[in-house]
Amino acid sequence: MSTIISQPIDLPDSGERPLRSTERKRLLLISYHFPPVGGAGVQRPVKFVKYLRQFGWDVSVLMAANPSVPVFDNSLLVDIPEDTHLEKTRTWEPDYSLKKNMATQKRTGQPTGLLSPLKTACRKVIKAGAGLLLQPDAQILWYPNALKAGKRLLKNVHHDAILATAPPYSNLILASKLKKIFDLPLVADFRDEWDLSSKYLENHQQDHISHLIQTRLQKSVMKASDAIVATTQASTERLLDRAHQFGTDAIGKCIYNGFDLDDFESLDECRHAPSKSKRFRIVYTGTLWNLTTVEPLIKAIESIHQDNPEILSKLELQFIGRKTPEQLALLERINQTACTLINEEYCAHQEALKKMAAADALCLLLSDVDGANRVAPAKLFEYLAINREILSITPAGETAGILHDFWPAGNFRADDTAGIVRWLKTRLTGQTASPMSNPEKINQFNREFQAGQLAELLNLLVRNHA
Repeated sequence: MSTIISQPIDLPDSGERPLRSTERKRLLLISYHFPPVGGAGVQRPVKFVKYLRQFGWDVSVLMAANPSVPVFDNSLLVDIPEDTHLEKTRTWEPDYSLKKNMATQKRTGQPTGLLSPLKTACRKVIKAGAGLLLQPDAQILWYPNALKAGKRLLKNVHHDAILATAPPYSNLILASKLKKIFDLPLVADFRDEWDLSSKYLENHQQDHISHLIQTRLQKSVMKASDAIVATTQASTERLLDRAHQFGTDAIGKCIYNGFDLDDFESLDECRHAPSKSKRFRIVYTGTLWNLTTVEPLIKAIESIHQDNPEILSKLELQFIGRKTPEQLALLERINQTACTLINEEYCAHQEALKKMAAADALCLLLSDVDGANRVAPAKLFEYLAINREILSITPAGETAGILHDFWPAGNFRADDTAGIVRWLKTRLTGQTASPMSNPEKINQFNREFQAGQLAELLNLLVRNHA
């Protein structure tokens, strides 16, 4: 591992542009979500920051100082090099608890307090109007302060390129504006496709006007981008086709999500040891929502309950992470069987890895909906690194293709209830899985390797821009 250490940057008081380094380059990473914010989406940008320095790139991070988010995870701070420049600027968004209450009211139809029908109607109108104004997402309220801070940073400290990761897609709007002002190469990193997010994200505006606004914003971003990066081959191709339709000659690059070997150093003992539980424990980590519905697994368990209920006493299901009310209702059906259900909220990343390592099998869910064939959940790659058998219920597509190389016996379509039942019965009767196939292939998903892929792309853009 490289021992090169970059120096912290000090913003000069004068407006003079600093001298360009002849040895190292500097990237401005725009990421509204950054540690101590938690969640799977934070892993990608923070690992880029951790490893890019080994490939000649130092990083400045433009991030929200008071992000309106559901979870925080201080354990992720260890991955940020001490001398990383973090440019924190405030957003005007309301606190997340207020957003959560508003979402609950919308879902249940029960406003908080004793409001008259007129006041309730006015509230709905105001909320709909706010949704139209807050495009492409509520994080646009971060844009004014972030733009000011970004302009100051780029004016005073030499940078060679800009990378913005999304969602939120406001990051891309901000990055394209800074690119136009400072004429720097811009990489748009799509952790999720813009169109898919617009279609499936909770509380997202689905009206025709919002669609037109989002399309126009997406076109503007893609025309400003020099490169488009996505997390699967299929998404990269789809986004690049979209960009070319908008008239840009941007290049595309697939950089998968992955795993960091450093995260697993303390897990070696339990990672290679079988579970000591008397039950067969299946662990799922991450959010349960409309793109990761647990319903196919529930149906399989209920099918076993109909003809062989006693065998379910040997099954333990552990779900760790946020769940939408609809998914919680599905999980409640497990309690009508002899299966043991452990329902936990989000926990720190390192703790989640320990729970994965203590499992007999890991569960991966991806709903069979339009566009999901181009998605590969971020947790997939840490599941592979844990080296536990994976029970995956996904549509045919990129995720299924990746899993076929490693755990082909446990991959099912959502409508294959009989196949899922057979797999569960096999494991509950004591038959063990074969070892992982092709373990050497997982090295392509190492975060350090992926940072090298990004560095190569950045170097190409800088050379082309010179």
